[in-house]
Amino acid sequence: MKRWRWILLLLVIILVAAWFALPGIVERRFNRTLHAPPYQPSAQAQALHRMLTVADLHGDSLLWGRNLLRRSSRGHIDLPRLFDGNVSIQAFTVVTTAPRKLNIFQNSDSTDQVRNIAIFEGWPPRTWNSPKQRALYQAARLQKFADQSKGALVILRSRSDVQKFLTTRGSTHAVAGFLGAEGAQPLEGRLENLDELYAAGFRMMAPTHFTDTAIAGAAAGMKKEGLTDLGRQWVRAMESHHMLIDLAHASPATLRDVTATATRPLIVSHTGVKGTCNNPRNLSDDELRAVARTNGVIGIGLWDTATCGPDARAAARAIHYAVNIVGADHVALGSDFDGGVTTPFDSSGWALLTDALLQEGITEQDIHKIMGENVVRVLLDVLP
Repeated sequence: MKRWRWILLLLVIILVAAWFALPGIVERRFNRTLHAPPYQPSAQAQALHRMLTVADLHGDSLLWGRNLLRRSSRGHIDLPRLFDGNVSIQAFTVVTTAPRKLNIFQNSDSTDQVRNIAIFEGWPPRTWNSPKQRALYQAARLQKFADQSKGALVILRSRSDVQKFLTTRGSTHAVAGFLGAEGAQPLEGRLENLDELYAAGFRMMAPTHFTDTAIAGAAAGMKKEGLTDLGRQWVRAMESHHMLIDLAHASPATLRDVTATATRPLIVSHTGVKGTCNNPRNLSDDELRAVARTNGVIGIGLWDTATCGPDARAAARAIHYAVNIVGADHVALGSDFDGGVTTPFDSSGWALLTDALLQEGITEQDIHKIMGENVVRVLLDVLP
């Protein structure tokens, strides 16, 4: 073989290797953990944590292309680590668009980083320009994982699914997942697309992500307005489908509009509180109370923008603050694992938060509620 052919072959090998390595390189940059497992909570926390039903309202793991049935050294969530963390229920929240130079203050929808991720990870061409197809593709990935898990991963679509899972969990080694859409972008401005997403398993949707949508204004959008006319129809359609409305990333005006009209419990899947970390991404005391009045729950996150701190104790302080404002019945977990954030631990380390809550002086009864029982209640209240 002539020399130039050897050089060409070497270049092809390098390009192919780079193609397969790139997703991992990108994820290691964005989804970081400050402390690696194994984690060492106190003996008291470990004993209590084994008794908990742990439910996390937010994880963006389907975006990154990893096999979630296998333990990974990158990212935050996979099935083995969920088992290690004694997680019962994990929300798999689907990201379908994200602007470049993403920030918590103001974002335009004129750019889209998820398209690049879809191309680099080899998603089907139908996903490259369609948020709806990206959502359906990620939903199919979760279903494939469940099908291949031999019963270790089950998908929740109804309250009877929740009841069955909780009844059998003591005798089976399993984690339950349910699908959410981070923002209404998969609707592509057409309310009839909600039926297709529901059929694919989606049981939660937010009106916005980092940018405004045809449904409503985002907290980090350009205009930060409230519900549109289509958005008011969307609220009614969500409730008729028995789907969870998620107010994470909603503008203050959108949150006011939805909490004023909703007839079912609302959630905020991942947030912080202004009382311990004052920035536009987090909720005010009045916003916490508005969600609680619907008998809903607020998922407190783990990343620095939510907690203004690098460790589990910072998240526990935010949780304690929220409990003091709205009561333990309305506070939950919303990690934002695999959401392009740095967290103090991965999904195997939830016992560290149990330990931090004990250190905050929160009772074991309230810890049971916060760590998962409140989420179970809302799922049983809302799902079909």
